[in-house]
Amino acid sequence: MKKFVYLFNEGHSGMKDLLGGKGANLAEMTKIGLPVPFGFTISTEACNDYYDAGKEISTIVKDQILAGLANLEEKTGKRLGDPTNPLLVSVRSGAVFSMPGMMDTILNLGMNDETVEGIAKLTNNPRFAYDSYRRFIQMFSDVVLEVDVYFFEQLLEEFREEKGYSSDPELTAEDWKEVIAGYKSIVKKRTKVEFPEDPKQQLFLSINSVFDSWNNQRAIVYRRLNKIPGHLGTAVNIQSMVFGNMGNDSGTGVAFTRNPSTGESVLYGEYLINAQGEDVVAGIRTPQPIHTLQGEMPEVFKQFSETCQHLEQHYKDMQDIEFTVERGKLYILQTRTGKRTAQAAIRIAVEMEEEGIIDKKTALLRVDPDQLNQLLHRRIDDTFERKLLAKGLPASPGAATGRVVFDADEAEVLGNEGKKVILVRPETTPDDIHGIVAAQAVVTSRGGMTSHAAVVARGMGKACICGCEALKIDLREKQFMVGDTVVNHGDIITIDGGNGEIMLGEIPMIDPQLSDEFQLLLKWADEERRLGVRANADNPEDAKKAFDFGAGGVGLCRTEHMFMDPKRIPIVQKMIMASNYDDRKEALDLLLPMQQGDFEGIFEAMQGLPVTIRLLDPPLHEFLPDKEELIVDVTKLQITDPESKELKEKELILKKVRQLDEFNPMLGLRGCRLGMIHPEIYEMQAKAIYYAVAKVVKKGLKVQPEIMIPLVGHVNELKEMRQLVIDAARQVQEETGMAFNYPIGTMIEIPRAALTADKIAEEADFFSFGTNDLTQTTFGYSRDDAEGKFLQAYTEQKVLPENPFAVLDQDGVGKLVETGVRLGRQTKPQLKTGICGEHGGEKSSIEFCYNAGLDYVSCSPYRVPLARLAAAQATIRKDLKTVEKELQTQK
Repeated sequence: MKKFVYLFNEGHSGMKDLLGGKGANLAEMTKIGLPVPFGFTISTEACNDYYDAGKEISTIVKDQILAGLANLEEKTGKRLGDPTNPLLVSVRSGAVFSMPGMMDTILNLGMNDETVEGIAKLTNNPRFAYDSYRRFIQMFSDVVLEVDVYFFEQLLEEFREEKGYSSDPELTAEDWKEVIAGYKSIVKKRTKVEFPEDPKQQLFLSINSVFDSWNNQRAIVYRRLNKIPGHLGTAVNIQSMVFGNMGNDSGTGVAFTRNPSTGESVLYGEYLINAQGEDVVAGIRTPQPIHTLQGEMPEVFKQFSETCQHLEQHYKDMQDIEFTVERGKLYILQTRTGKRTAQAAIRIAVEMEEEGIIDKKTALLRVDPDQLNQLLHRRIDDTFERKLLAKGLPASPGAATGRVVFDADEAEVLGNEGKKVILVRPETTPDDIHGIVAAQAVVTSRGGMTSHAAVVARGMGKACICGCEALKIDLREKQFMVGDTVVNHGDIITIDGGNGEIMLGEIPMIDPQLSDEFQLLLKWADEERRLGVRANADNPEDAKKAFDFGAGGVGLCRTEHMFMDPKRIPIVQKMIMASNYDDRKEALDLLLPMQQGDFEGIFEAMQGLPVTIRLLDPPLHEFLPDKEELIVDVTKLQITDPESKELKEKELILKKVRQLDEFNPMLGLRGCRLGMIHPEIYEMQAKAIYYAVAKVVKKGLKVQPEIMIPLVGHVNELKEMRQLVIDAARQVQEETGMAFNYPIGTMIEIPRAALTADKIAEEADFFSFGTNDLTQTTFGYSRDDAEGKFLQAYTEQKVLPENPFAVLDQDGVGKLVETGVRLGRQTKPQLKTGICGEHGGEKSSIEFCYNAGLDYVSCSPYRVPLARLAAAQATIRKDLKTVEKELQTQK
């Protein structure tokens, strides 16, 4: 016969799938000899059996529950429903994963009009007995019978007022009898049936409610958000009651074995004397700090401290413990792994390793890489209330508060005056760069996670929210609206770039904290990982930041971002506007020393580490003024000043903008196609690189440039562009007398390039997978449009498991990466490969890259610590799987 019910002494912590997290912990604590009130667990399989039977408890399950109850009665010497010596139990849900939304706990089950008298006699405390009875009626009616708790609270409040009481402890046993009668009347009125007096009926109704709660709306939503499978089911824990409200030698509390905010190795928690568990949670009375228990109950505190140490040593992690003291005797009701802040997670992991509780590999696996972001950026203090106004795309992490401004020039002026501003625009362009530099953060109503605002803000480490379409921005009136709410120029808002939330008013911030434990954990990660970690850096400042965060080089230097400086844009526009080679060459000659200076700064910042430089890859129209604005300006001038020089200049620019205008710029004249049509642009950039190398080497410094040709789809494109770069190197070599032999590779971001990687590898010294564009071209999604229009709906409706621009699509895009690596190395076995899309800073994508055999990942400077930790975890997990496989083979 299949077993559905397990006594606490029949289970252990390894049975979590069957007993749920709570049941497995109760069994484990019983097994190691802790003072756990005895009971039994109805398994998760019984939950599935309940649904298979049409939401009924089958006869076999019912018989096993009754057998478990009989065993519990024998163990305690009490019987459920016995008026002379009644057994009272608690009923708790307990899924495999902790799940808010499951059925709330029921305490004191087994009480009725007869057993309450028995408890009054046994405890010689009628007030306690009737107080416990009224609690049970209220709790059971709310949770099982679905009678709104408001009706009970209202009756109790009116009763207190009538009697002149200010708090519940003032009520006598006779008072509680009156309240109980009133509570039963509420149940009869609201459910049309009497409150159930039969304890076994109470028990089975409660078990049904636990099973039903597995599929309530709250639980379904939580499972969907946290990717918890719906077939797991929930267990039910039936446990004999102990009472913390039996006098001043009793109490209840919750404690952590370490401080969950800081990680400090001290007991942290609170308790209440003469109270039951829900009193601590409900906040009706003010609990006392756990350390004061030492003065009130020194023996209990000593036993509790020793128990906490025992549990932490046994589970090898910080524990969150619920306990009750009944007449001076300590009982442990529950233990589970304690939730903690990022700062605490790091400190606890490191200190537990130093204390010999866990090893370094376990310590590394204990910290979620995503948590590190909290420590590298300012963040909102969670203790303050947020007044959410709108939500957009979380384009760059961090938080900021400032006055709303709508103009980049004004942002610069006010920023230079030391005022904190947040730049709000429909979208940003290279013309706005000075405003972004001066602002605390950027918000746009259009654009996606790779829009200009997002890329620039991430590079600067500034918070940014993009694509917040709920914002209706009126630049003329200098205000934006969200529904009926109007936010004017100068109003203060707070933004959280980590989750895309915009809030009204100022909310206090917490500054980044990089502890010694943080640095030590990353040192351990570097010792463990076998995957390189580089950074995307487009200027010397970002390169220096990346170096300080432990990057092993620059994996992507986007040269088009170097042209976004306001002082350079006119020269870039002159280059674009040139109608012939000589005019374009004149502009390029002005840009060359600027690019050279940038490269020198990056080489010096990276101190001899490799720097991968991608040649120009933008749609050229991005550097020109907005077409719609130009049309408006030209039209106005045609009416007001038709003979002006300004009109002629703007008409010329408009003509060029229209010539460059493309139906789909992402697939148009960009990347290596630009170099094929205008080779002089790539020639200038290659020369700037080699001139910079020559200058830095003459200073006695080591350099490792790697030149990358973007958007190659056919080997012939790479062949021609490679020769162009080699020719440029030869020219600089003749001028400087210095020999150059640096790798020339390509970015794989077109599916055809991945599928023909064996041919492309003939002309490439390395591959770097541009997984952002590779995702766009594989899915056929324009990222800016998709993220603003339908991707959120797709992920919510589970059409896609994740946003593929945030988490690498391993089934599709991942296959192309694996294919590219495999084919490339068929041609060149030692071919170096990496990725430089934003996936290089996402933990599951990093693990995929390691398992796919890539040599490195590259991400934004602020995500380098995350990537270092994630790469170490990927190594550890793969090694563990290898060992497990070997052990299975030996068996």
